[in-house]
Amino acid sequence: MLTSLCARLYGRRSAKNCAREALEAPGMADAKLRPIEAPFVALGPSGVAIRTRLKGLTPEDEKVLRAVGAHLGTLASGDLKRRCADGLDHSSDRWAERKRGLTGESSSRWAGSITKATHDQWALSRRAQLAHIQGLEAGIATITHRLSLPVGEKGTKGSAGGYRTRQEWFAKTRRLRVLEDRLIRERADWEAGRVRVVRGGKRLARNRHNLQAAQLSEGQWRKRWEVERWFLTADGESGKRYGNETIRVTPDGEVSLKLPAALARLANARHGRYVLAGAVIFHHRGAEWADRINANRAVAYRIHLDVERGRWYLTASWTIPPVKTVPLDQVRRGGLIGVDTNADHLAAWRLDEHGNPCGEPLRFFYDLSGNAQHRDAQLRHALTRLLRWAVRHSLSIAIEDLDFAAEKTREKHGRRKRFRKLISGMPVSKLRARLVSMAAELGITIVAVDPAYTSKWGAEHWQKPMVTPHRKPTRHDAAGIAIGRRALGHRIRRRTAPPHDDQSDRRGHRTAQAAGAARGREGTRHRIPGPRTRSAGAGYGANAGDQDAQHRSERPTEPVQLTLSL
Repeated sequence: MLTSLCARLYGRRSAKNCAREALEAPGMADAKLRPIEAPFVALGPSGVAIRTRLKGLTPEDEKVLRAVGAHLGTLASGDLKRRCADGLDHSSDRWAERKRGLTGESSSRWAGSITKATHDQWALSRRAQLAHIQGLEAGIATITHRLSLPVGEKGTKGSAGGYRTRQEWFAKTRRLRVLEDRLIRERADWEAGRVRVVRGGKRLARNRHNLQAAQLSEGQWRKRWEVERWFLTADGESGKRYGNETIRVTPDGEVSLKLPAALARLANARHGRYVLAGAVIFHHRGAEWADRINANRAVAYRIHLDVERGRWYLTASWTIPPVKTVPLDQVRRGGLIGVDTNADHLAAWRLDEHGNPCGEPLRFFYDLSGNAQHRDAQLRHALTRLLRWAVRHSLSIAIEDLDFAAEKTREKHGRRKRFRKLISGMPVSKLRARLVSMAAELGITIVAVDPAYTSKWGAEHWQKPMVTPHRKPTRHDAAGIAIGRRALGHRIRRRTAPPHDDQSDRRGHRTAQAAGAARGREGTRHRIPGPRTRSAGAGYGANAGDQDAQHRSERPTEPVQLTLSL
């Protein structure tokens, strides 16, 4: 019905494009296309974390830090075991009982930090368990559906078809039984409140059984395992001296920590404290950190050891009030930058407020191979270049609200291993969080849009029209335009000319976007009052019989009456 209506209005050749554009509009979503969510302004960060290196430590300092970390790590492991044993029977009384048991071997503040970290880790494992159950249910549903179809039956756009061969069909029946058994176990754990947690990390624990593949010796693995299980984290407390009584950092950079009761003999200062020999300096956000500790506001600290480099670091963190978001209408004024996230680069294109691409597209490359530190540095460098470009033009940034949690399953993509590896390697959540955090420091607003069909429709409507003799945009560049237009509230589809037989103006009318100085976005042009030479026929209209009303250089000739004499 929608296509036939468009055919009557615009002709047959434009009916398909008109129907597609109507489907993209809000409230006109077809059953085959999922509804598109409205763009929104991303919230800023809720906390701050800065890090600096602990320099000038003596062998005695390192000995004390290792002893404290190992002792508190043992207490944290035991507390986590008791919390997991409580399961769903946990209560505030059990929490207080566990804290009292830890206080005698450490201190009340160390005990509070340990129990809080235990609850956070248990809650995180609980959320991961629920996500795993949902993934198993989705995989079972997909396999069950495909097994119910005949072998070799082709799928549709909305659902997958049958398996290709009988061998694959048989293998999937066995896979289905494995997933069903896993689901039964996970549901039983969920109902019992039982989680499976490894302090130090499950990946590092598994590396112990395959040291050759991890390129580690037994001594190296043991050292990393012990360090990862240490506990040297202290929560801040407002109103106390310098915002933290357990790990205290003075404005001069002096670091001291309250020793647990079992290690009080190692103290070198009053009240069972140990003062480190080296001083610290926070180069990043140092002034903000100094203002907080001078006002005795809460600051949390964490001391950790980088095993590969053999360096000690101190991390300070605190919460910040939520930043008031800018209205979306204000963000759209003057245009913005549409950014498409890819596996190896960010494709960005600047758009004006009417949705017209301006200038040339830019690409910010990064390399995600190597270790975690290298990947993190690559992302920071790419985002820094993007933000500098946005600051130069005083524009906001539009980015897709990506989430590949349900898109990289084995049952969904099957044999497409390269594609699964590709989307699994894209750090979409980390990139988005880091971009929002870095943009907040520069006063740049981030607009998140629905990623549905941006690459497909962008390539269909924008890739070819933007080609010039000196520019060949890619599919990712066109997707950046689609993302920017959706953030601006415009349709992704370009305005195209109606069929030739239905055009009232010169051929080629309405094929370009609105000019930069045009008022408002592109849309239906309002009729201009008055006669139009090609729209009104001769002898028609209000002034058709009055020749004086026409624009003539002189008055019309008077009629002449002829008299014949016989």
